[in-house]
Amino acid sequence: MSTAAAAVPSTPAADDAKRPGRAKMEVRALSAAFGSNQVVRAIDLDIEARRVLAIIGPSGCGKSTFVRCLNRMHEITLGATVTGQVLLDGEDLYGRGVDPVLLRRRVGMVFQKPNPFPTMSIKENVLAGLRLTGTLGGTDAARVVESALTSAALWDEVKDRLDAPGGSLSGGQQQRLCIARALAVEPEVLLMDEPCSALDPIATARIEDLIHVLRERYTIVIVTHNMQQAARASDTTAFFLHGELVECSPTERLFTHPRDRRTEDYITGKFG
Repeated sequence: MSTAAAAVPSTPAADDAKRPGRAKMEVRALSAAFGSNQVVRAIDLDIEARRVLAIIGPSGCGKSTFVRCLNRMHEITLGATVTGQVLLDGEDLYGRGVDPVLLRRRVGMVFQKPNPFPTMSIKENVLAGLRLTGTLGGTDAARVVESALTSAALWDEVKDRLDAPGGSLSGGQQQRLCIARALAVEPEVLLMDEPCSALDPIATARIEDLIHVLRERYTIVIVTHNMQQAARASDTTAFFLHGELVECSPTERLFTHPRDRRTEDYITGKFG
């Protein structure tokens, strides 16, 4: 897999994406493909520390693939390729010697559908990531479980049944359990790929409230097909179309004064 960043001309979208503020992650000339099908095209984007970046765009525009490139999940698909750079605090995540498993401890991910281990207890679900990375030994497991579940706004609901199966929880609780599992390994960045698409409005509101709290400690990237959710939950929004970054701006500005006509057409419902 090639990791060299090809030189690309500066564009208004790319320039706007490099906003003032400390970048936790820097994406440079990132392209991704499945075989001969290129789905992400030369993305340049800065992701600011302890802020929420929402990624919007129609189905098939490359949103999820882009996010999966940020913690090297894309490459586990047969025939998947990536070129360009993803820098985390200046370190190239595709550089030689980077362990993808340990990387995913620093850059955690929550998927579209809640995916707790259904027969594993709530407690063991939280600890699963630490066991996978071999870092559970020497830690206070009970403290980790309580801290992660508290951070995911789930502790008060499950503290008296930690040995119950994770699959016994409601859909919204299962998604918060998955968030707790991601937080237990103490990541620096949290990726959320349409985390509310399978949830009802009440559970969705709980997740959005949680995002507002978590942004104080984590850098968050959320993929969403729901523009109202992007407007409510994010500080910055990036609009993708046909695998390209069309525009990235502070969220309020993008939704009220988009710079690109394609962005305006999308957010006003003319396509998508």
